[in-house]
Amino acid sequence: MTESEHQRRGIEPASLGEQELIKELENIHRSRHDTLLHGSPAALAAHTTRMAELEEEYLRRHPDRPVSAGRTRAGARARPQPKPRGR
Repeated sequence: MTESEHQRRGIEPASLGEQELIKELENIHRSRHDTLLHGSPAALAAHTTRMAELEEEYLRRHPDRPVSAGRTRAGARARPQPKPRGR
């Protein structure tokens, strides 16, 4: 990777400390909506690539992270369904 590419993409996720990785993930998730709505196609592509790299590194480090039951298909199906509104 050239110096110019390194500056555009940031530090390799595997080189980040745990707190740095968490901070990078928080920042990129916070900026995602604005990038989607207002970023150029190139900016959105770069954002998507960087976000995937950071998320993959987090998952690599935490393969056994706790998963909330409500965030699974079975958990979502078990939620009470809203009652239809009358007309």
